[in-house]
Amino acid sequence: MTEENDLPAEVALLWGLRDTARRGRKPSLTVADITRAAVEVADADGIGAVSMAKVAERLGNATMALYRHVKSKNDLLLLMADAAIGPAPALPEGLEWRAALTVWVRGVLDALREHPWVVHLPISGPPVGPNNLSWFDRALGALGDSGLSEDSKVGVVMGLLTYVQGEARLSTDLAAGYQENPEAFGRQYGRALAAVVDPERFPALSKLVASGVFDADVPYDEEVDGLFGLNLYLDGVAALIERTTR
Repeated sequence: MTEENDLPAEVALLWGLRDTARRGRKPSLTVADITRAAVEVADADGIGAVSMAKVAERLGNATMALYRHVKSKNDLLLLMADAAIGPAPALPEGLEWRAALTVWVRGVLDALREHPWVVHLPISGPPVGPNNLSWFDRALGALGDSGLSEDSKVGVVMGLLTYVQGEARLSTDLAAGYQENPEAFGRQYGRALAAVVDPERFPALSKLVASGVFDADVPYDEEVDGLFGLNLYLDGVAALIERTTR
C-alpha cells in the first residue's frame, strides 16, 4: 500500500497518483516520458533490450534520474504494458453481444500485434491500469443486455482475455515462422510427420496425416485461424446465455 492514499503501489503508479502527491516545481522528466521512451526501445529492439540505462540514454538523462520516478524495471514493465495497449475505442452502437465482442477481440489483437513484445510480459494479476481497464469495461458493456449475471460476464471476459493473449502470441510467432519458411507449414510438415508418426503410438495423429490435411501448401492466415477459435469460444458463450435466460 502507498502511504498517501492506501492504494496498492501498482495502482498508484499506473494512475499517476505517485506524482500528484509531490509538490513544488514541475519536474523536467515525468513517468509518461519514461514510459514512452521505454515503449520506443521495445518497439525498435524487443523487450529484452529494455533497461533503465537504455531508456535513460534515449531520454538523454542519467539512469538515476529515472529511479526518482520509476522505482524498478518491474514498475517500468507495468507502465509499458498499459501504455502499449492504449485506450479502448467505443464499440459501434447497435451491435448485439456477439458482434460487439468480435469487434473488441479484433481491436485488442490489433493493439497487441502493433507491439508484439507485450504478450511476452508476465501477468501477475487482474487489469488495474487505466487503458487495460478501459478494454475490460468495453467487453463487459458488450454483454450488458445478454442476460448474464455480473460474475458470469467477468468469467466470459477473462476467458476472452486468455484466448486473446494466446492468439496474439501464437499468431505473431507463427507469422514470423511462416515468412521465414512457408514450406514448413504444408507438405514438408506432412512428410516429416508421415516419416516419424507410428499409428500404434499416435493413432489419432496418424489418421490425420493419412487424411491428406497437410498434402497442400496452404498459406498461413492468422485472421482465418484466429476467427475459427474465437467462434468456437463465442458458441460456448451463446450456449451459456441460452441456459441462463431460458
